[in-house]
Amino acid sequence: MKEIVFVTHNKGKAKSAEKYFKGLKISTYEYELSEPRSDSIKEIATAKVKEAYQVVKKPCIALDSGFFIEELNGFPKAFVNFTLDTIGIDGILELMKNKSNKKCQFKECLAYYDGETIKYFYGESKGSLSSEKQGLDHQEKWSDLWYIFIPNGLTKTLAQMTPEERENRKKIDKSSSAIEEFAKWYQKKLNN
Repeated sequence: MKEIVFVTHNKGKAKSAEKYFKGLKISTYEYELSEPRSDSIKEIATAKVKEAYQVVKKPCIALDSGFFIEELNGFPKAFVNFTLDTIGIDGILELMKNKSNKKCQFKECLAYYDGETIKYFYGESKGSLSSEKQGLDHQEKWSDLWYIFIPNGLTKTLAQMTPEERENRKKIDKSSSAIEEFAKWYQKKLNN
């Protein structure tokens, strides 16, 4: 089995993926992949992994995430980076001021491409928005949304949690990780 390369410029995503990649032949290549304008995370992940393959010339993975706020008809969807660069966390909080429905969720799609076939893995985490920024910076933080996202069944934002609390939350909020799903599949593939 050839080495697989995780192509990303997001250091937080790379750091948070490390725990799933232990013992696997996966390396990280820091590179900013272009993102097509689409509200489909699968479409974006597909474009990213095809570009990643052209860059590294070996089996690779690329990940795209979206953030969906129920009260705002799903906004910002796959346009998270654009939203954070323009209105930022404060703008999101302003849009949600005096709104009672705080339900939101992260959705992610990881695409694996070996040069012939693309395989997809999905993850999601449901929760609610905090009414203010809360928490500290972490090595594993892959989005400023961590300061305002409270997973279902919990009272702290992701940025307020320790790494152990973030890992253990899955038992409570039933979240899933596309990276973890991929790592399980890849481990099985290695064992066959």
